[in-house]
Amino acid sequence: MSVVKSDLIKEFSKNYPNFLKKDLIKLFDIIIYEMQVSLKRGERVELRDVFTFEPRIQKARISRNPKTNERVNTPEKKTILFKISKEWTQKINEKK
Repeated sequence: MSVVKSDLIKEFSKNYPNFLKKDLIKLFDIIIYEMQVSLKRGERVELRDVFTFEPRIQKARISRNPKTNERVNTPEKKTILFKISKEWTQKINEKK
């Protein structure tokens, strides 16, 4: 199941009827933007008791093309480690 931004906004508007929908959209965009900026700076993003995003750097290395067995230089690159909290993992894995 995938989650779409519009579905999240609908749920937030149901749960918080005092907020205008356009304000919820703006708030959501600000949060996502700040998370992106923090990850670009190499900082860890954590929502307590929910999940964490942590940027990692993969070192430059020499890899090979499996089809031709030719050596290829792979440059250094950034990746993101996503880790979900234990509480959420348990909630997801609960049987109904």
